[in-house]
Amino acid sequence: MSKLHLVIGNKNYSSWSLRPWMALTMAGVPFRETVIPLDTPDTERLIAEHSPAGRVPVLSHGRNVIWESLAIMEYLAELFPEKNFWPKTAAARAVARSVSNEMHAGFGALRNACPMNLRRPRKAVAMNDGVRKDVKRIEHIWRDCRARFGKGGKFLFGKFCIADAMYAPVVTRFDTYDIRIAEDTRAYMDAVMASAAFQSWHEAAMKETWLVPSDEVD
Repeated sequence: MSKLHLVIGNKNYSSWSLRPWMALTMAGVPFRETVIPLDTPDTERLIAEHSPAGRVPVLSHGRNVIWESLAIMEYLAELFPEKNFWPKTAAARAVARSVSNEMHAGFGALRNACPMNLRRPRKAVAMNDGVRKDVKRIEHIWRDCRARFGKGGKFLFGKFCIADAMYAPVVTRFDTYDIRIAEDTRAYMDAVMASAAFQSWHEAAMKETWLVPSDEVD
């Protein structure tokens, strides 16, 4: 089988890159990675060498090129069915896909107010009604998934799956911006952040020196 090659942005900032990287790493699927610094004079040219959409992340597998985080993970689920990138039961898969797509398309207020920045010292920021609404909805999603499907493990559907990967950057936002959350929300966040995959990503992010000024929120 051809080797997988994942091209990503800075680990400190690139929330969309974290998603398929976490999914691959948690599943134990070997892959090669290339990190492209964002917001530099060479960024557009370097990304264009790999991505027809001009964006990261992008996965190359032989002649196949897949872009967009959720599409990459769907491809992985088809390529490695034994890895259970999605939950096993039809009901759980339906919910996992629903909440993953909700994450993909929504929560713009939270994204804009609290960009992913793992090196930022933990500090609260003023939240508008839109951010508070996003936080409330996300907490409800996590609580509902855990209650209905998560009893077999620490993650949303018990075993780590694509849905967890989709919400991993939100976990970092809640932590970095010291957002007030419930105890069960914190417990889920701690499980994600304690994983070997996240710890590896975080360690690499701390060593990066590139800055993206637009994501440096005071």
